[in-house]
Amino acid sequence: MSARHLLWLALLPAVAASAAETPELKRAAGAPQAVGAAHTLRQIPEACARLEGMFTADPAQPYKFAVVRTSEQCQARARFVDFDKAQPSTAKGWKLNDVIRVPNAGCPAQQAVVQVWRMPVEQKPVLDGQGQSRIYLEEAKKQAAAGKIAQVPMFAAQMKVEGKPCR
Repeated sequence: MSARHLLWLALLPAVAASAAETPELKRAAGAPQAVGAAHTLRQIPEACARLEGMFTADPAQPYKFAVVRTSEQCQARARFVDFDKAQPSTAKGWKLNDVIRVPNAGCPAQQAVVQVWRMPVEQKPVLDGQGQSRIYLEEAKKQAAAGKIAQVPMFAAQMKVEGKPCR
């Protein structure tokens, strides 16, 4: 067996595991989108983010994908992190949250596929004597200075284009 075949056999379980992942959210393929038309793929309000995409006429980069902040005033309760740095996987505690498929209206053989991963944080809020969860500014500043900032959920997204290139 060649080294190339051995490498493929070594990668096969990882490929099968990612293909077998069932996303937390189930959705049908999106409406076909025209080349040059920017469209929203999904909003993630807790991260103050919107996933935005657009098919291009460039065969080298047939689809542009970006994470856009929804508002400067939005107070995020989750973070959106770089997919390549986070390298999300179920082994690391991440959950496949959503798979978004968007067909190319001008090229039915091509579609953009965006995987959204979520890192949940299980924390129960500490309630005071009145049953309220409160954050006191001075106490929060002291905790931040000591490096004891509470973890927040994280999201990461990856985009790929599937299908045959169109001319």
